Amino acid sequence: MADSRETNAGNSNNKVVGVRRLKEAMAKPASTRIFTVANQKGGVGKTTTTVNIAAALSMGGLRVLVIDLDPQGNASTALGVPHRDIAGIYDVLMGDQPITAVVQKVAGFPSLDCIPSNSSLANAEVNLVSMVARELRLKEALVEISPNYDYIFIDCPPSLGLLTINALAAARELLIPIQTEYYALEGLSQLLETYGIVKKRLNANLDLSTIVLTMFDGRTRLSNDVAANVRSHFPKELIDIPIPRAVRVSEAPSYSQTVMTYDPLSPGAIAYMQVAREIAERGKPKEEANFDSNFDSNVVNINYKRDGEIA
Repeated sequence: MADSRETNAGNSNNKVVGVRRLKEAMAKPASTRIFTVANQKGGVGKTTTTVNIAAALSMGGLRVLVIDLDPQGNASTALGVPHRDIAGIYDVLMGDQPITAVVQKVAGFPSLDCIPSNSSLANAEVNLVSMVARELRLKEALVEISPNYDYIFIDCPPSLGLLTINALAAARELLIPIQTEYYALEGLSQLLETYGIVKKRLNANLDLSTIVLTMFDGRTRLSNDVAANVRSHFPKELIDIPIPRAVRVSEAPSYSQTVMTYDPLSPGAIAYMQVAREIAERGKPKEEANFDSNFDSNVVNINYKRDGEIA
C-alpha cells in the first residue's frame, strides 16, 4: 500500500491522510462490547494492543471508541490525538465535563474515536478517594455514549489502583495482554484476584474473555514455553495468534500512528488484524454472520486472511 505512512507535512501532529478500510467487513456485535485492557505489569503491550485492535476493527467497518485511562497518554499519542492541555477523561471522572464533550475523531479512520488522557489524570487516584461511588464514575459516564459504538476499549495504567478499578467496573469484558516472558506470568495471579473481587462486588457482568500473547519470539524456548503455559490454563480465553516482537509496531507511535497505517503489510500489523477479526467473530450474533452488505472498501484493497496472506 503506497500511502501507508503518508502524513500531512504541514501538520505537526503528523495525522494520517485518507481513510482505510478492509475488503471484507468484520462481524458486527449484537450489542456494544466494552473491553478493559489491563495488566499491572508495565511494558507488556497494553496500549499497543488497545490501539491496534481498535484501529483494525474500525478498518473493518465497526464503530470504535478508545478511552485513554493511563496518565502517560500513550494511546492518545499513538492515535495522533491532542491531549496535553485539553479536556479529557480526567474532567469526566471529576464531573467537570460531559463525556460527549471530550470525544475526538481519529484522523485516517472511518469510525474511530478517542477520549484522551491529559496531565491532570495523574491526580485522579488521589482526587477520587473522597468521592461518592468513586469506583463507578466511569461506568456512569459511559451510559450516555455506549450505544453509539460497537466496541469500546479502555486502556489502563500499569497498576491496580482506582483508575483500573473504574475501568473494570465499567467494562463487560477483560482483555489481558501477556508478554511471552517469565515475569509476565508472575503478576497474572494478582490481576486475576482483583478481577474476581470486582466481579463479585462491583460488576457481576464482567468476564475474562480474551487473552493476547505479545512480543512473541518463536525462535526462543522461553516464548514457546510461556505460550504453552497460557494455552493450557486459558484455552477458551486465549486468541492463539501471538503478536510477534516487531520493529514496525514499536516505530509507529513515533509517527502518531498505529501499525495499521504505518506499515499495514508488516507481520505485526497482520497479526493484530487477525486478532481483531477473531475478536469480532467471537462477538457476532450466533444466528447470523451479520455482515454489512453496503460496506464500502474502495479506498484500500487489503484483506487480512487468517493464514497471513494478503488478498
